Amino acid sequence: MVYGIVGQHIPPLRLNFLKGIVAIALLIFTILLTGESLPTSAPQSILLLCLSGVIGISWGDTAFLGAINYLGARRVLLLGTLAPPITAIAAMIWLQETLNIWAWCGIFITILGVAWVVTERVPGSSDDSPAHLWRGIGLGLLAAIANAIGTVISRVAFTTGSMTSLWAALLRLGAAELILLAWMCLPKHQAQALPSPYRQSMRVIFATCFAAFCGTYLGIWLQQTAIKFTAAGIASTLLQTSPLFVIPIAICMGEKVSWRAIAGVIIAIIGIALLFFS
Repeated sequence: MVYGIVGQHIPPLRLNFLKGIVAIALLIFTILLTGESLPTSAPQSILLLCLSGVIGISWGDTAFLGAINYLGARRVLLLGTLAPPITAIAAMIWLQETLNIWAWCGIFITILGVAWVVTERVPGSSDDSPAHLWRGIGLGLLAAIANAIGTVISRVAFTTGSMTSLWAALLRLGAAELILLAWMCLPKHQAQALPSPYRQSMRVIFATCFAAFCGTYLGIWLQQTAIKFTAAGIASTLLQTSPLFVIPIAICMGEKVSWRAIAGVIIAIIGIALLFFS
């Protein structure tokens, strides 16, 4: 939701870079605060985490932010539900991670619940032009595929070496930021300056920092924790349930929530329960 607002003021590439800088500073502060030592993992694990960051964060997140500008958050989140089955199938091929029938049922029921919520038509919304629609769909699919590949590579890194989720998050973000910086130095992107409203608006700056704290710092740290301790397909499914948390927030804010949205949440919770008990 916040990225959709901030994305109106900052291009996706720069927004991805800025939120990464904020998150890296917070991760370094957390490492110093907790006193975690340098990772002693094999170089292969470190390289895999860096590759995961380049694909999942620098490519995937940039495509995700660009897709939001064309499609809006709801439809992009719907495309994001393709990531869990892609992740589960890829993990089955490369990691030999087999899921039982109940886990697969849980994945698809959870995806069904999330899709049921995000496909609900918002009153007053209008359809975009075909060009914007297809460009947004392309970026959304790219984001889902990059997310799936990044998740599987992270899982491989955790299974081949000893690495804490905090350091894994920092390595992924650090590698992604280097690629994003090189990307922004290209003549095509170098000419894009930050728009003046961004320089003048403390609101946009605060929103960027808030989104970086919640979505990048906490999000990637917790994502790596989930990938480390559970199968890639299950972790990816749980990471796609964020739209469900919007419903109770909307109720607390006094907004009217449809029975369809509530039904979608209940369906997704049933799917999550199957994942935990599978």
